[in-house]
Amino acid sequence: MDTFAPDRLELNRRLPLWYQISQSLRACILGRSPEAPLRLPTERRLAEHYDVSVLTVRQALKELEEEGLISRHRRRGTFIEAAAVRSRRSGPVRVLGSVDAIVAQQSVDAARLLAHGTGPVPPELACHFPGLTEVGVYRRLRSDEATGEPVNWAENFVRPEPAARIDPADLERWPMTRVLRDAVGVRIARITDTVEARLADAETAGLLAVPVGSPVLLCTGVSYDEAGTVVDVARIRYRGDRFSFSVTVEM
Repeated sequence: MDTFAPDRLELNRRLPLWYQISQSLRACILGRSPEAPLRLPTERRLAEHYDVSVLTVRQALKELEEEGLISRHRRRGTFIEAAAVRSRRSGPVRVLGSVDAIVAQQSVDAARLLAHGTGPVPPELACHFPGLTEVGVYRRLRSDEATGEPVNWAENFVRPEPAARIDPADLERWPMTRVLRDAVGVRIARITDTVEARLADAETAGLLAVPVGSPVLLCTGVSYDEAGTVVDVARIRYRGDRFSFSVTVEM
């Protein structure tokens, strides 16, 4: 295919359609592989793709053009500005396969503890905490130390036994992985990370200072001890314009 193909999007009719489409295209453009085509489909094809009017697509493209991510040329078409895309990407979070590497990566940002205590196990996480109804719950906001700009916010759900030994003050100095390992004494054997693309809900948008519906990356990290028991489940929402994820596999 000689044009860039955006992902499918389930539109929320309660939000401006042009804005959702601009954010969908923006996320796809920033996440495109280097070998992907630079040319976007025509306005009519995009309108068919998203099931909206051409005028709605035109308004979405105007937003991206003003941001410098695309350029539009009469009779030639609409093209991704590759140099502008490269300049918007910064500081990839790298999952390198060791707990030490994850701790080092997480330690870059300043953290502020928003809330802590006990709470019910979320239904979608019940499979990780069989037999438990409550866990320790911690919510933190991480910001760039140089600029103070929020970059991600994290929820941690921790098994009650280690949660009872956590000093909340440590969570403003260290990432949860380091607190559990070095302060609490949990022998973490492995961490499984899953990364998904999402759109920011009202809470995430407020914490990360981005518009509702902006692209975010949701990273779910499950930490296991040496017995194979889940100790902590972290759900971290990263600003989509600040981070990408790469995985290195060493043979």
